[in-house]
Amino acid sequence: MSKAITLAITGASGAPYALTLLKQLVAANCTVHLLMSSAARVVFATEENIKVPSKPESATAYFTELTKAQPEQIKVYGKEEWFSAVASGSSAPRQMVVCPCSTGTLSAIFTGACDNLVERGADVVIKERGQLILVPREMPFSSIHLENMLKLSNMGVTIMPAAPGFYHNPTCIQDLVDFVVARILNHLDIAQSLVEPWGYQAPKDA
Repeated sequence: MSKAITLAITGASGAPYALTLLKQLVAANCTVHLLMSSAARVVFATEENIKVPSKPESATAYFTELTKAQPEQIKVYGKEEWFSAVASGSSAPRQMVVCPCSTGTLSAIFTGACDNLVERGADVVIKERGQLILVPREMPFSSIHLENMLKLSNMGVTIMPAAPGFYHNPTCIQDLVDFVVARILNHLDIAQSLVEPWGYQAPKDA
């Protein structure tokens, strides 16, 4: 495997972003430590018509089959598996993405609540000076949301709202999803072919 990434999926709208990102990480030969809140399972059922098993072992098998991952390439953890790799600074991956990131999770990460494994995983990455990317999907942002994002940004956390651009001429919803996922992969320094970088697109006829 090329590298290990922690991917946390919370209950904000945006299951297509999370699912596409997971598939891309698997295709890039990454080992994925997958964390998923109960609310995220509801969102997956609503937005993707996917019923994710509640037991970590069953969820691991489900996502392995869905993404055509190699054995042990994806590992799903329960929300209170405090002895998992992501809960310790000595073994957690140095890179973590929360996609989508609910504003409640964002707030909990800022305060260092660590009430579940998603929050603890993010706390570990921050304290170990790793790379943490948060992908909030909310509108409008309140002053509370913005203040939390600013303070986290000042700590070195990357705030990357799910705000797709249109200069790549999207023709379907998946094109918009791909735009956001491509930006995440770029920041993780993982090669991607979803969207060409700005300036590399073929020029349009005048």
